[in-house]
Amino acid sequence: MANSAPQELTTAQQELYDWLSGFINEHRHSPSIRQMMAAMGLRSPAPVQSRLRHLQQKGWITWNEGQARTLQLLGEAQQSLGIPVLGSVAAGGLVETFHDVEEHLHLQPLLERRGLFALTVNGDSMEDAHIADGDVVLMEPVRELNRLKAGTIVSALVAGTGTTLKYFHLDGDQVRLEAANQRYSPITLPAEQVTVQGQLVAVWRQV
Repeated sequence: MANSAPQELTTAQQELYDWLSGFINEHRHSPSIRQMMAAMGLRSPAPVQSRLRHLQQKGWITWNEGQARTLQLLGEAQQSLGIPVLGSVAAGGLVETFHDVEEHLHLQPLLERRGLFALTVNGDSMEDAHIADGDVVLMEPVRELNRLKAGTIVSALVAGTGTTLKYFHLDGDQVRLEAANQRYSPITLPAEQVTVQGQLVAVWRQV
């Protein structure tokens, strides 16, 4: 089902959205809060954060509050930008989590889901699921953990360590992350130590 149209913006909200669109189109990554403050002529981050919250509520952006680099456009400007590649995800051990947009995949006609992001796979632990080292996985944000089906392939952030791509299983208050390669042992941790960032939508192999 297609998403509903974004709600109308106030003048201040439209000003920020238009500036974000131009900045991201030019620099290929989202700006910092300080850059938004300077562009809007503001001395405090609070008005910028308020506008961002309204832009998100009205369906024009996705944004994790406190993490400016996670901002993505969802309005008309998104079509020219593609899906952001946010970094790499381990398919072996754990690596440092991603921070900034590195590039974009122009696959907008393929899917109509909001908030999609892409990760480059490092390692071979998911090779039996036909996900190889160097593949790009398209992920959809996970908002309700209890609705994830057992065995869903997810990108999971493990507190204090990093992000990994694995099959997801929830056993009571424990999360089990399983590889698709017998050479790798399952990772079992208390659920509060694991943040599931996204579930697999598609795999892109650049030949």
